[in-house]
Amino acid sequence: MRCIPEEPEFGEGFHAEKAVWDALNSSLPDDCVLAHSVQVREGRSEHEIDLLVLWPNVGMAAIEVKGGKVSIDNGQWYQSDRSGKHKIKSPVAQSQSSLHALKNWLEDQLGTRLSSRSAYMVSLPFTDVAHDWTMAGCPRSLILDQEDSKSPAELVRQAIEHEGGGAAPLAPAFLERIVRKLSGNLDTAVEHSSTAQEDEAAQDHLTERQAALLQATRSLPRIRFTGGAGSGKTWLAVEKARLLSKQGKRVGLFCYNKGLGQYLQDRTSSWRQAKPVFTGEFHEYVRGLGVPDGSGQDYFDVEMPRLLKELAATMNPADRLDAVVVDEAQDFAPLWWDALLACTKDPATSEVYAFMDDRQDVYRRWGGATADLATGPTATFVPIHVDDNLRNTRKIAETLKPFAGDHFTPRGSTGLPVRLVECPAEDALGVADECVDALIGEGWANNQIALLTTKERHPVHLDFFERGATDDYWREFHAGEGEFYGHVLGFKGLERSVVVLCVNGFKDMERAAEQLYVGLSRARSLLVVVGDSGLLEEAGGRELRAVLGRAQVWKPVSEDG
Repeated sequence: MRCIPEEPEFGEGFHAEKAVWDALNSSLPDDCVLAHSVQVREGRSEHEIDLLVLWPNVGMAAIEVKGGKVSIDNGQWYQSDRSGKHKIKSPVAQSQSSLHALKNWLEDQLGTRLSSRSAYMVSLPFTDVAHDWTMAGCPRSLILDQEDSKSPAELVRQAIEHEGGGAAPLAPAFLERIVRKLSGNLDTAVEHSSTAQEDEAAQDHLTERQAALLQATRSLPRIRFTGGAGSGKTWLAVEKARLLSKQGKRVGLFCYNKGLGQYLQDRTSSWRQAKPVFTGEFHEYVRGLGVPDGSGQDYFDVEMPRLLKELAATMNPADRLDAVVVDEAQDFAPLWWDALLACTKDPATSEVYAFMDDRQDVYRRWGGATADLATGPTATFVPIHVDDNLRNTRKIAETLKPFAGDHFTPRGSTGLPVRLVECPAEDALGVADECVDALIGEGWANNQIALLTTKERHPVHLDFFERGATDDYWREFHAGEGEFYGHVLGFKGLERSVVVLCVNGFKDMERAAEQLYVGLSRARSLLVVVGDSGLLEEAGGRELRAVLGRAQVWKPVSEDG
């Protein structure tokens, strides 16, 4: 676990703080950050947080520590030590005001509002407090008494989650931004990759604020969340599955693509509490129930869902799902929906939440008519529109406007200019490889980069495919140990800091616009488009050509020449 500072000095008279520090240091998870004596100035007022806990995917807690024997008489707090009994300010009020000052300072420093959960707490390591004690403005759960302070980590977590203000857990990337401000390290060198990390932390924080949508719609049993690329739909889908699982419901979290399925599994595997009974690809769920495997698109689109529906008719009630959450729901064919709903406890009323972008219907399972899903299986769903683009910088988001609709609203930072590398489609693959080498030479880490093709696979991708090593291929991507080579169709719902979009042609020009939309929207910080401008205009229209006309014309030069 990281400590700020690494070895704090506790002077004479600060035995209580040291005792609580040691207890937190030994009981908090390794990915937490523990800070001592955080000084905050707000206007002319000065505040100090004795101990500050930053807990990724949970939140933060400011802890005021009071040694000696602490008591309250008629609303007045007292502290008894070697010098006798004397009045003290309310440690609850001190903790509350110091946390408030810290949040205001961080918002000013980071340029964004904090929506992460945060709690103010008081630790009394040498005082016993009855379990049923309470007072106005301070429930017992915000007090760590002598016994609680011996192993306080889980109680801190509970206080943050149940008593803390804020709508979302603390994103790990946003935690890193906070740590940089608290540490006060001086480093004047600014690189593209580090700037991108800060931008992406802000994007993650914005995404978490979407949790308010789930809170506002919690009483609606069937919702169709529709939003453009980068609007945080996958985060919302995972969070919805978590909330439903915590309620004790049997939840299925589904998608179509294998890469996205592994990502969802990685996200849910670390949950300590309840988790979905199934997470991953729809067809893997079907196989897991005992439906025999087959081959051919007609089998997967028609025969497999028919067999699942037949099996569902005999399914044990205890094995049925209470709720279904589907990410990238536009990929699901109508028959899949019918079969999946048949696996719920009541196909007519069980909870169903679809997260989708009808403009990314790259598989055309709806006959190209996904813009009007109200005529399909989701007809009775309440539509909720998620218009804000949170994943991409504004420079990247500009390239999406020709595809994303009138309500598409970029919310990211300005970011780096989009780069355009002009070349014939038949040369695009080789030029894209040169781009990857040049970007690594600029200082981008190789695991920040993805090269995505629009037609033929990259040789690295093709090798995995021909060896039948698809699972290994996606495990390597999620491990994030090197550059990634993929196709836009398989990268839906995924992202990397840098995307080199290799436009090496299209197998079907009628689907070209959707493929471009997916490919352009996968980059968080830097987008490099490689291909022929004439083909790009034919696929994406004049508006895309106009946007790319403002891009930075780039010729990659690697370190070798």
